[in-house]
Amino acid sequence: MITPAYCATMARYNTWQNGCLRRAMAQLPEAELTAERGAFFGSILGTANHLLWGDRMWMSRFSDVEKPAVSIRESRDLNPTSSAWEAERFRLDGRIELWAESLHAVDLTGKLTWVSGAVGREVTMPYALCVMHMFNHQTHHRGQIHAMLTAAGAKTEDTDLFVMPGAS
Repeated sequence: MITPAYCATMARYNTWQNGCLRRAMAQLPEAELTAERGAFFGSILGTANHLLWGDRMWMSRFSDVEKPAVSIRESRDLNPTSSAWEAERFRLDGRIELWAESLHAVDLTGKLTWVSGAVGREVTMPYALCVMHMFNHQTHHRGQIHAMLTAAGAKTEDTDLFVMPGAS
């Protein structure tokens, strides 16, 4: 279904794109980042926090990353400021890259079972599908953040995978 090379590429893409978001977020005052924008997780920072929360939750299932201390409903409030978010994001992106670079094909086989707070029950899915979901979830929410940043007047960067430094 997927390969370790795919995971390493997507982990690098995640790090690159989160750097782009950090630079765009730095252009706006904190009040703009926390302003309610009608998104599912409210604000730019709320959505960025949810994305970080989701990555930590998935990585706690895939590796030794500690799962978030708050529920999905509280995920928008994971970090109170953009600078706190930025520090956590930087650390987790490094962990995701190290994890992805250490994968072997056999690591992506089998099934993963966990209790999902989002659906309120135990779930079992193919491990590779769960990894794909994590990367897809990242791209989905970064797209929302990108749109909110653009609407708020921040200058954003390219999001195309093929223009990622070192992609070719």
